[in-house]
Amino acid sequence: MMLKKFAAAAGAFAAITLGATASFAQSTTIPGEQVGLAVGAPLPEGIYAIDTFIYRRNDTRFSTDTAINVPVLVWSTGFKLFGANVQPLLAQPTVFGFPNNPGGLPNRDFSVNVGTLVGSIFAWDLGNNFGVSYLAAVHLNDLDAGRGLTQFSSNTYRQGFAASYTGDGWNLTANLTHNFYDSPGRFEGAAGRAIGPLYLADALLLDLTATKKFGKFEVGAVAYGVTDLPLGGGDFARASAQGYTRAGRFAVGGLIGYDFGPFTAQLMVARDVAVRTRGTESTDGFIRLIAPLYSAPKAAEPMPVSLVRKY
Repeated sequence: MMLKKFAAAAGAFAAITLGATASFAQSTTIPGEQVGLAVGAPLPEGIYAIDTFIYRRNDTRFSTDTAINVPVLVWSTGFKLFGANVQPLLAQPTVFGFPNNPGGLPNRDFSVNVGTLVGSIFAWDLGNNFGVSYLAAVHLNDLDAGRGLTQFSSNTYRQGFAASYTGDGWNLTANLTHNFYDSPGRFEGAAGRAIGPLYLADALLLDLTATKKFGKFEVGAVAYGVTDLPLGGGDFARASAQGYTRAGRFAVGGLIGYDFGPFTAQLMVARDVAVRTRGTESTDGFIRLIAPLYSAPKAAEPMPVSLVRKY
């Protein structure tokens, strides 16, 4: 069933999309990137293209709005490793910034490349519509990331742990993502040497989904949060001298989706309900498209055999 395939494809995409801005603490993964997705559900065998666009509007006066676009390819090989479906992935995200400077100052929009993400999802079908998955991946920031963000001074190593229930049209999913770095990070060249080492905090992100399908429609609630993990005393002092402060946020919102046949679309809006720094609340808008490029042919049904009775 096409709709079920889309739901599983969404689960694969949950493990790969990302975003990054300094205001997101020091995580490369964007908070909420995996909500609305059955992350723990194994994908049907095939190749899937997924694109997500996220726009974040910050309440802080004269702040910079941010957007992230992430084109992704996921290949569900059908190959099993320790009982898990192996699903390699590739993504090339881009971050955009839209400053809101006061009158008299130029507003210069900008874009920054994020290191190409390579890795794989390992997804287990536990039966009775339950599934779990593990993601192992890395953003190759040392090779091809832009220099606009502190996080890109090191590769971002990423692992994720997810569980999903997808029975009776439900998507009940919890997903925990861990970003970690080679801290201190460094940029290459003369500019990098002038900047010096950058001390990076690891981060944890939690994404929660509770949605229900009604025919071609899907509606429900989402929630997500992020927090930095503590730096050691010396590293914290050095990072603070570079302008770092611990950050975190938690947001809740709603989702609506529709199965158009060749592709599925999801729209989400969420609002911060808790932040580490008061006055930095923000509103996020998500648009996600999921389309299968190739699906493995189904095995032919065996021909019925006539029952011959002898008397």
